[in-house]
Amino acid sequence: MDADQIIGAALDPRGDIGSHPLAAWVHTQDTAHMLAWALTGAVPPVLRDRVPLPRRGPVAEAPLLGAVDKARFFDHLRETAEAARSPRGGALLHRQALYLASYDRGPEAAAWTAHALHTRRGVLMRQGWSEHWAEARSIATALARLGDPQPLLDFIERSLADDDIAEAANLNYWAYWLGSVRLPQPDDRFMRDQELSDWDPVTLLRGLARGLNDAPGYVDLHIHTLWVLLVEHPWLPKASPTTATVLAERIGQLLDGNGTSGRTRRELRAVHYVLDDRI
Repeated sequence: MDADQIIGAALDPRGDIGSHPLAAWVHTQDTAHMLAWALTGAVPPVLRDRVPLPRRGPVAEAPLLGAVDKARFFDHLRETAEAARSPRGGALLHRQALYLASYDRGPEAAAWTAHALHTRRGVLMRQGWSEHWAEARSIATALARLGDPQPLLDFIERSLADDDIAEAANLNYWAYWLGSVRLPQPDDRFMRDQELSDWDPVTLLRGLARGLNDAPGYVDLHIHTLWVLLVEHPWLPKASPTTATVLAERIGQLLDGNGTSGRTRRELRAVHYVLDDRI
């Protein structure tokens, strides 16, 4: 329903941009996956093993938008991202519209998105927590989606690692993104809760473990988050031994390979040690 609202607002825009669904709540991974299904045909992970029901006659295999509607959707996102840069637009609408625009992989669209993201790279230079932290995180992950991993590595090093508020915000955001926070959040303020009391760590561990296979461009961020989560909750491997066993195997594979930063490899070894020690 959330994905339908966002698509509907793009194909039949009405009213002020302040009433746009991307300005009304922080969307989750489930919403993003449903949007990707309609935009790219990528089946959401939770539905990959489903058995289609028999139907009479030919039916579509996915709710894929046609070429015209898809073009209208992405045009609307780019226009909305531009409009939301104004004082009345709102930071939440701007960052979410800009992030979703990175799903358009056409050459011209990708160039526009990369340019729009790079014009905001100033927020990536901020040390630790700032009021632009959530925007910086979205920019870094969107650039990684477009094939530029360095801003995300810089974000982890400069704006996340070893900053208590930023580390808590990252855990809170992941917990919300992966469905461990059940209530919809109207803005980004929930990320600043340093008590880490509104979500289930086991659900977050399972979601991060699944994500290591589903989002290879974000491995460094996944590993850093796993490391911090296990430091905060060292009992987690015993609470979910099956997840811990599968995760330890995957971490071992990553350690055997190349392509991760020096920080990530150190955190990989630390995560692997904790998992091996407690399984």
